[in-house]
Amino acid sequence: MKAYVFPGQGAQFSGMGRDLFEASSAARARFEQADEIMGFPISKTMFDGSDADLKQTSVTQPAIFLHSVILAELLGEQFQPDVVAGHSLGEFSALVAAGSMRFEDGLRLVSERAQAMQAACDETPSTMAAVLGLEDSVVEEICLKTAGIVVAANYNCPGQLVISGEFSAVEKACAALTEAGARRALMLPVGGAFHSPLMEPARERLAQAIATTSLKAPRCPIVQNVTAQQETDPERIKENLIAQLTAPVRWTQSMHCMIEMGVTEAIEVGPGKVLQGLFKKVDRAFTVSGAQMAPEA
Repeated sequence: MKAYVFPGQGAQFSGMGRDLFEASSAARARFEQADEIMGFPISKTMFDGSDADLKQTSVTQPAIFLHSVILAELLGEQFQPDVVAGHSLGEFSALVAAGSMRFEDGLRLVSERAQAMQAACDETPSTMAAVLGLEDSVVEEICLKTAGIVVAANYNCPGQLVISGEFSAVEKACAALTEAGARRALMLPVGGAFHSPLMEPARERLAQAIATTSLKAPRCPIVQNVTAQQETDPERIKENLIAQLTAPVRWTQSMHCMIEMGVTEAIEVGPGKVLQGLFKKVDRAFTVSGAQMAPEA
Protein backbone atom coordinates (compact mmCIF):
# COMPACT_ATOMS: atom_id res chain seq x y z
CA MET A 1 0.00 0.00 0.00
CA LYS A 2 1.11 3.53 -0.78
CA ALA A 3 0.62 6.62 1.37
CA TYR A 4 0.92 10.05 -0.20
CA VAL A 5 1.93 12.53 2.49
CA PHE A 6 1.95 16.33 2.41
CA PRO A 7 4.34 18.61 4.35
CA GLY A 8 3.50 21.50 6.64
CA GLN A 9 5.01 24.84 7.56
CA GLY A 10 8.81 24.92 7.50
CA ALA A 11 9.22 23.19 4.13
CA GLN A 12 9.23 26.47 2.16
CA PHE A 13 12.24 27.73 0.20
CA SER A 14 12.95 30.63 -2.13
CA GLY A 15 12.18 29.67 -5.74
CA MET A 16 9.64 27.01 -4.75
CA GLY A 17 7.22 26.06 -7.51
CA ARG A 18 9.12 27.71 -10.34
CA ASP A 19 9.97 24.32 -11.87
CA LEU A 20 6.28 23.38 -11.88
CA PHE A 21 5.30 26.69 -13.46
CA GLU A 22 7.90 26.34 -16.20
CA ALA A 23 7.11 22.68 -16.93
CA SER A 24 3.35 22.77 -17.32
CA SER A 25 0.62 24.98 -18.75
CA ALA A 26 -1.81 23.44 -16.23
CA ALA A 27 0.47 24.54 -13.39
CA ARG A 28 0.72 28.05 -14.85
CA ALA A 29 -3.07 28.27 -14.93
CA ARG A 30 -3.28 27.19 -11.28
CA PHE A 31 -0.70 29.77 -10.16
CA GLU A 32 -2.56 32.50 -12.03
CA GLN A 33 -5.82 31.38 -10.40
CA ALA A 34 -4.12 31.46 -6.99
CA ASP A 35 -2.81 35.00 -7.56
CA GLU A 36 -6.38 36.09 -8.29
CA ILE A 37 -7.88 34.32 -5.26
CA MET A 38 -5.19 35.65 -2.90
CA GLY A 39 -5.44 39.21 -4.24
CA PHE A 40 -1.66 39.51 -4.66
CA PRO A 41 0.94 37.71 -6.81
CA ILE A 42 1.83 34.91 -4.39
CA SER A 43 3.47 33.07 -7.28
CA LYS A 44 5.98 35.92 -7.65
CA THR A 45 6.76 35.76 -3.92
CA MET A 46 7.30 32.00 -4.19
CA PHE A 47 9.56 32.26 -7.24
CA ASP A 48 11.48 35.46 -6.43
CA GLY A 49 10.85 36.31 -2.77
CA SER A 50 13.51 36.14 -0.08
CA ASP A 51 13.55 33.61 2.74
CA ALA A 52 12.22 36.38 4.99
CA ASP A 53 9.30 37.00 2.62
CA LEU A 54 8.41 33.31 2.67
CA LYS A 55 8.62 33.03 6.46
CA GLN A 56 5.54 35.23 6.93
CA THR A 57 2.79 32.84 8.03
CA SER A 58 0.27 34.51 5.71
CA VAL A 59 2.55 33.62 2.76
CA THR A 60 4.17 30.40 3.99
CA GLN A 61 1.03 28.35 4.41
CA PRO A 62 -0.66 29.10 1.07
CA ALA A 63 2.72 28.77 -0.70
CA ILE A 64 3.32 25.25 0.62
CA PHE A 65 -0.31 24.32 -0.09
CA LEU A 66 0.04 25.54 -3.70
CA HIS A 67 3.30 23.71 -4.30
CA SER A 68 1.89 20.47 -2.89
CA VAL A 69 -1.51 20.52 -4.60
CA ILE A 70 -0.18 21.57 -8.00
CA LEU A 71 2.49 18.87 -7.84
CA ALA A 72 -0.18 16.29 -6.94
CA GLU A 73 -2.23 17.39 -9.96
CA LEU A 74 0.83 17.09 -12.21
CA LEU A 75 1.35 13.49 -11.11
CA GLY A 76 -1.70 12.62 -13.19
CA GLU A 77 -2.32 8.87 -13.30
CA GLN A 78 0.74 8.33 -11.08
CA PHE A 79 -1.31 9.67 -8.15
CA GLN A 80 -2.86 6.44 -6.87
CA PRO A 81 -2.95 6.68 -3.08
CA ASP A 82 -4.32 4.00 -0.79
CA VAL A 83 -4.25 6.56 2.00
CA VAL A 84 -3.25 10.23 2.36
CA ALA A 85 -2.07 12.30 5.31
CA GLY A 86 -0.65 15.76 5.89
CA HIS A 87 1.44 17.29 8.65
CA SER A 88 -0.60 20.17 10.12
CA LEU A 89 -1.21 22.51 7.15
CA GLY A 90 -0.55 19.50 4.90
CA GLU A 91 -3.95 18.05 5.81
CA PHE A 92 -5.59 20.70 3.62
CA SER A 93 -3.29 19.81 0.71
CA ALA A 94 -4.07 16.12 1.21
CA LEU A 95 -7.83 16.71 1.18
CA VAL A 96 -7.72 18.73 -2.04
CA ALA A 97 -5.44 16.16 -3.71
CA ALA A 98 -7.79 13.35 -2.62
CA GLY A 99 -10.83 15.10 -4.07
CA SER A 100 -12.54 15.93 -0.78
CA MET A 101 -12.25 19.70 -1.21
CA ARG A 102 -12.13 21.99 -4.24
CA PHE A 103 -8.83 23.75 -4.98
CA GLU A 104 -10.39 27.21 -4.57
CA ASP A 105 -11.98 26.33 -1.23
CA GLY A 106 -8.77 24.76 0.05
CA LEU A 107 -6.71 27.84 -0.81
CA ARG A 108 -9.23 30.20 0.80
CA LEU A 109 -9.31 28.10 3.98
CA VAL A 110 -5.53 27.91 4.16
CA SER A 111 -5.28 31.67 3.72
CA GLU A 112 -7.90 32.26 6.42
CA ARG A 113 -6.15 29.77 8.70
CA ALA A 114 -2.79 31.50 8.23
CA GLN A 115 -4.21 34.95 8.94
CA ALA A 116 -6.12 33.69 11.99
CA MET A 117 -3.01 31.99 13.37
CA GLN A 118 -0.93 35.12 12.84
CA ALA A 119 -3.52 37.24 14.65
CA ALA A 120 -3.53 34.77 17.57
CA CYS A 121 0.28 34.88 17.68
CA ASP A 122 0.18 38.68 17.93
CA GLU A 123 -2.02 38.52 21.04
CA THR A 124 0.47 36.70 23.33
CA PRO A 125 4.29 36.45 23.31
CA SER A 126 4.63 32.78 22.48
CA THR A 127 6.90 30.29 20.75
CA MET A 128 7.79 26.63 20.18
CA ALA A 129 10.83 24.47 20.97
CA ALA A 130 12.17 21.19 19.60
CA VAL A 131 13.00 18.52 22.17
CA LEU A 132 15.29 15.67 21.13
CA GLY A 133 16.22 12.47 22.93
CA LEU A 134 13.50 12.08 25.55
CA GLU A 135 10.48 9.78 25.85
CA ASP A 136 7.21 11.53 25.00
CA SER A 137 5.83 10.79 28.47
CA VAL A 138 8.75 12.61 30.12
CA VAL A 139 8.21 15.69 27.96
CA GLU A 140 4.47 15.64 28.67
CA GLU A 141 5.03 15.38 32.43
CA ILE A 142 7.49 18.29 32.50
CA CYS A 143 5.10 20.46 30.48
CA LEU A 144 2.33 19.67 32.98
CA LYS A 145 4.57 20.69 35.90
CA THR A 146 5.78 23.94 34.29
CA ALA A 147 4.06 27.17 35.36
CA GLY A 148 2.18 28.88 32.53
CA ILE A 149 0.89 27.49 29.25
CA VAL A 150 3.19 24.95 27.57
CA VAL A 151 2.08 21.73 25.88
CA ALA A 152 3.32 18.97 23.60
CA ALA A 153 2.45 20.20 20.11
CA ASN A 154 4.10 18.05 17.42
CA TYR A 155 4.85 14.36 17.92
CA ASN A 156 7.17 14.18 14.90
CA CYS A 157 8.89 10.81 15.40
CA PRO A 158 10.22 8.77 18.32
CA GLY A 159 12.57 10.98 20.31
CA GLN A 160 11.55 14.19 18.53
CA LEU A 161 8.76 16.27 20.01
CA VAL A 162 7.97 19.98 19.68
CA ILE A 163 6.50 21.90 22.61
CA SER A 164 4.47 25.09 22.31
CA GLY A 165 3.19 27.84 24.59
CA GLU A 166 3.86 31.14 26.32
CA PHE A 167 7.42 32.33 25.74
CA SER A 168 8.43 32.28 29.43
CA ALA A 169 6.81 28.86 30.01
CA VAL A 170 8.61 27.33 27.01
CA GLU A 171 11.92 28.75 28.27
CA LYS A 172 11.35 27.21 31.70
CA ALA A 173 10.30 23.88 30.20
CA CYS A 174 13.44 23.81 28.01
CA ALA A 175 15.64 24.26 31.08
CA ALA A 176 13.82 21.46 32.90
CA LEU A 177 13.95 19.17 29.87
CA THR A 178 17.70 19.70 29.49
CA GLU A 179 18.15 18.86 33.16
CA ALA A 180 16.03 15.72 32.62
CA GLY A 181 18.48 14.51 29.95
CA ALA A 182 17.21 15.88 26.65
CA ARG A 183 19.89 15.77 23.98
CA ARG A 184 18.63 19.17 22.84
CA ALA A 185 15.83 21.53 23.88
CA LEU A 186 16.03 24.24 21.26
CA MET A 187 13.80 27.32 20.96
CA LEU A 188 12.53 27.61 17.37
CA PRO A 189 12.42 30.81 15.28
CA VAL A 190 8.64 30.79 14.89
CA GLY A 191 6.09 33.54 15.36
CA GLY A 192 3.90 31.86 17.94
CA ALA A 193 2.55 28.85 19.79
CA PHE A 194 0.93 26.73 17.08
CA HIS A 195 -1.13 23.70 18.18
CA SER A 196 -1.58 25.01 21.71
CA PRO A 197 -4.47 26.55 23.70
CA LEU A 198 -3.16 29.98 22.64
CA MET A 199 -4.57 29.24 19.16
CA GLU A 200 -8.17 29.25 20.47
CA PRO A 201 -9.10 32.58 18.77
CA ALA A 202 -7.79 31.15 15.48
CA ARG A 203 -9.74 27.92 16.01
CA GLU A 204 -12.99 29.86 16.45
CA ARG A 205 -12.32 31.93 13.33
CA LEU A 206 -11.41 28.89 11.22
CA ALA A 207 -14.47 26.99 12.48
CA GLN A 208 -16.73 29.63 10.91
CA ALA A 209 -14.95 29.36 7.56
CA ILE A 210 -14.97 25.54 7.55
CA ALA A 211 -18.67 25.43 8.48
CA THR A 212 -19.55 27.12 5.17
CA THR A 213 -17.19 24.99 3.06
CA SER A 214 -18.42 21.93 1.19
CA LEU A 215 -16.49 18.67 1.70
CA LYS A 216 -17.19 15.26 0.25
CA ALA A 217 -15.71 11.87 1.07
CA PRO A 218 -12.10 11.65 -0.17
CA ARG A 219 -11.18 9.03 -2.78
CA CYS A 220 -9.22 7.17 -0.09
CA PRO A 221 -8.99 7.44 3.71
CA ILE A 222 -7.09 10.33 5.29
CA VAL A 223 -5.20 9.75 8.53
CA GLN A 224 -5.76 12.96 10.48
CA ASN A 225 -3.43 14.67 12.93
CA VAL A 226 -5.87 15.01 15.82
CA THR A 227 -6.98 11.37 16.02
CA ALA A 228 -4.11 9.57 14.23
CA GLN A 229 -6.92 7.47 12.77
CA GLN A 230 -8.21 7.02 9.24
CA GLU A 231 -11.28 9.08 8.38
CA THR A 232 -13.61 9.28 5.37
CA ASP A 233 -16.70 11.00 6.80
CA PRO A 234 -16.78 14.68 5.70
CA GLU A 235 -18.29 15.92 8.96
CA ARG A 236 -15.69 14.12 11.07
CA ILE A 237 -12.96 15.46 8.79
CA LYS A 238 -14.24 19.02 9.33
CA GLU A 239 -14.33 18.57 13.11
CA ASN A 240 -10.75 17.34 13.12
CA LEU A 241 -9.52 20.18 10.89
CA ILE A 242 -10.97 22.68 13.36
CA ALA A 243 -9.67 20.87 16.45
CA GLN A 244 -6.21 20.63 14.90
CA LEU A 245 -5.35 24.28 15.65
CA THR A 246 -5.34 23.79 19.42
CA ALA A 247 -4.54 20.05 19.50
CA PRO A 248 -1.19 18.32 18.97
CA VAL A 249 -0.07 16.97 15.60
CA ARG A 250 0.15 13.23 16.30
CA TRP A 251 2.46 12.44 13.38
CA THR A 252 4.34 9.61 15.10
CA GLN A 253 1.03 7.96 15.89
CA SER A 254 -0.25 8.68 12.35
CA MET A 255 2.76 6.93 10.80
CA HIS A 256 2.13 3.91 13.02
CA CYS A 257 -1.54 3.94 11.97
CA MET A 258 -0.57 3.90 8.29
CA ILE A 259 1.90 1.06 8.85
CA GLU A 260 -0.78 -0.92 10.70
CA MET A 261 -3.08 -0.35 7.71
CA GLY A 262 -0.49 -2.12 5.56
CA VAL A 263 1.34 0.87 4.10
CA THR A 264 4.88 0.00 3.01
CA GLU A 265 5.72 3.05 0.87
CA ALA A 266 5.38 6.80 1.52
CA ILE A 267 5.60 9.41 -1.23
CA GLU A 268 6.06 13.02 -0.09
CA VAL A 269 4.16 15.51 -2.26
CA GLY A 270 5.45 19.05 -1.87
CA PRO A 271 8.62 20.94 -1.01
CA GLY A 272 11.35 19.31 1.05
CA LYS A 273 12.05 15.84 2.42
CA VAL A 274 11.12 16.22 6.09
CA LEU A 275 8.34 13.62 6.14
CA GLN A 276 10.49 11.08 4.29
CA GLY A 277 13.07 11.41 7.06
CA LEU A 278 10.44 10.95 9.78
CA PHE A 279 9.20 7.69 8.23
CA LYS A 280 12.79 6.43 8.16
CA LYS A 281 13.07 7.19 11.89
CA VAL A 282 10.14 4.85 12.50
CA ASP A 283 11.38 2.05 10.23
CA ARG A 284 14.69 2.12 8.32
CA ALA A 285 13.33 -0.45 5.85
CA PHE A 286 10.37 1.75 4.91
CA THR A 287 10.36 2.86 1.25
CA VAL A 288 10.19 6.65 0.92
CA SER A 289 10.54 9.04 -2.01
CA GLY A 290 9.60 12.48 -3.24
CA ALA A 291 6.89 12.87 -5.89
CA GLN A 292 8.11 13.41 -9.43
CA MET A 293 5.71 15.10 -11.87
CA ALA A 294 4.80 13.35 -15.11
CA PRO A 295 6.16 15.06 -18.26
CA GLU A 296 3.57 17.18 -20.08
CA ALA A 297 2.28 15.55 -23.24
